[in-house]
Amino acid sequence: MDDFNKLKYNISKCNSCKDDFGYEPHPIFWGNKNAKIMQISQAPSLSVHNTLKPFNDLSGKKLRQWYGIDDDIFYNQDNFYITSLAHCYPGKSKSGGDRLPPKCCSDRWLKQEIEIVENKIYIVVGSYAAKKLFPKKNFKDLIFNDQFLYGKRAFVLPHPSPLNMRWFKNNPNFEQERILEIREVIHSLLFE
Repeated sequence: MDDFNKLKYNISKCNSCKDDFGYEPHPIFWGNKNAKIMQISQAPSLSVHNTLKPFNDLSGKKLRQWYGIDDDIFYNQDNFYITSLAHCYPGKSKSGGDRLPPKCCSDRWLKQEIEIVENKIYIVVGSYAAKKLFPKKNFKDLIFNDQFLYGKRAFVLPHPSPLNMRWFKNNPNFEQERILEIREVIHSLLFE
């Protein structure tokens, strides 16, 4: 078994947070070793946990609209390697939102994925993932400027959640301009 398939197997069998979550974890990740784009977010939603398919929710629908692609292109494992800081849904917090992903997951798995997957660019989705990967940098600056992560071009996106509407209202040039620039890069990779 090669390193990539060994990593996929090990992630899929991980249940180290089972006692913390209080339910059976379902590690969610998607893609091939040679995927053109590695997309990194915070953690799967409850909907994703239930369907076992990443971004199979309203946030994913919005993301695909931003990218200007359909489900077939998005879920083509040669196009996107979809992962997150936490590979499992972390459960609800006492305040009603999702719990933060456990640090052990990204330390254990994401670093290995980044080393093994041969992507051409990174797309980082949401402020929590951005803070982890670009510590001490202003989130808005990260979004509106191209970045580099592990020597590769990277783009940071606000989370496409319907709960994030205030951010979009306060930053209209993201959807009017910035996402169009990012979409152009995505299309150049996917349709070359």
